[in-house]
Amino acid sequence: MTLIKCTSEHLPELQAISRETFTETFKEQNSPEHLNAYLEKAYNQEQLALELENPESQFYFVYSEEEVAGYLKINVGETQSEEMGDDSLEVERIYVKKKFHKQGFGKILLAKAFDAAAELGKKKVWLGVWEENDNAIAFYKKKGFVQTGAHPFYMGDDKQIDLIMTKTL
Repeated sequence: MTLIKCTSEHLPELQAISRETFTETFKEQNSPEHLNAYLEKAYNQEQLALELENPESQFYFVYSEEEVAGYLKINVGETQSEEMGDDSLEVERIYVKKKFHKQGFGKILLAKAFDAAAELGKKKVWLGVWEENDNAIAFYKKKGFVQTGAHPFYMGDDKQIDLIMTKTL
């Protein structure tokens, strides 16, 4: 397993894994129209390029040999999707390809988020997770996160609820 920080050179790979993992995770519970609308909005090249260039956001790939197995996006400051304060770091995206589930890649990515938070002097790590994603919720609880709120998440124009889960470091 290898972990690397993404740069603008990784844009095509980032777009591909973003679309693949999001679709794998949510296609069964959402209409194709809502899913495609979200993919076009969140994972178009222009949007991802802006996110990669923002100094308050960081992306990381985790590899299994030569293949990208998953990725992480973290935010601080103004890039956080909720106002959580300067002492917080957001895990906005953490996805692993299905064929690599249960092999420790999610743990590696989450550990990177904790390390980044510590390096930046943050006291809390938080994330939003869809209220119907039971496997992810169980994983985060096992890692010490507790639910501290909720906020809306739009899949296309379908309003869904993400639980806000926080871990104090």
